[in-house]
Amino acid sequence: MSRRFALLVNPASAGGRALEALPAVHAELDRLGAQHRTVITRSIEHAAQEARSAAEKHETVAAMGGDGLLRPLASVLKGGDSALALIPCGRGNDLARVLGVPTDPGEAARAAVQGTERLLDVADVDGTAFMGIASFGFDSDANRMANEARLVKGNAVYLYAALRALAAWKPAHFTVTVDGERHEITGFTVAVGNSKAYGGGMFILPHAELDDGQLDVMLSSEAPKLTFLRELPKVFEGEHVDSPHVQFLKGERIEVASDRPFVIYADGDPIGATPATIRVQPRCLRVIAPA
Repeated sequence: MSRRFALLVNPASAGGRALEALPAVHAELDRLGAQHRTVITRSIEHAAQEARSAAEKHETVAAMGGDGLLRPLASVLKGGDSALALIPCGRGNDLARVLGVPTDPGEAARAAVQGTERLLDVADVDGTAFMGIASFGFDSDANRMANEARLVKGNAVYLYAALRALAAWKPAHFTVTVDGERHEITGFTVAVGNSKAYGGGMFILPHAELDDGQLDVMLSSEAPKLTFLRELPKVFEGEHVDSPHVQFLKGERIEVASDRPFVIYADGDPIGATPATIRVQPRCLRVIAPA
């Protein structure tokens, strides 16, 4: 049976990129003979509501936005029969990058029609679902600055925010308990994720798999700021794994705490705060990936 699509469009993604992509997506779906309807989402809550409605109609939900739009959709669709397709129109598009979804809207629409379903894990911070990587500490400051930036556009905003955050950073103490085993570090960041990449192509958790039932954890310990700055570019290729200042762990239940409060960001947005518990629900979400 051919897929019928509910296109959920975030009009705010990357300054209106999703709205600009609509004509190309409609044209490709029409060319392929795929039935579709379009909903312009007004909020996270509205997106979740529309995803629920689409699932009841046995439609495939196509997310036209960034990684932030995927969270409410994953929360609604996990455990169900309706699949999620990605038409990346955001700033980072990191899950699409890891899945190999094309960045061209027409090509992404074709992949949504012709691709194959995969069952992926879904993680959550104290019950709030996310698809990529949740992080805090230095990342909390950098994410906030990236979201507040108005003059810097595209992926350059992540590097701009990292440099600004580094200038003001004071080391923090983190306690991370992985499946009951306690780890303590003083340093920069804790990242917990189901996917490899965040921040517009930083492969911070290069060993992570989307469907292995495990969360990957990176602890970034104290180092001179100059050393941190020198090692930062390595993250784009996942080459930081050999650094003596990082440690990698895996587990299903990750409890995190810090000596001062930090907002936890995931998929570019604030979704929690320390202390928190991060869990994974294995292979519960149907996602369409290129064949």
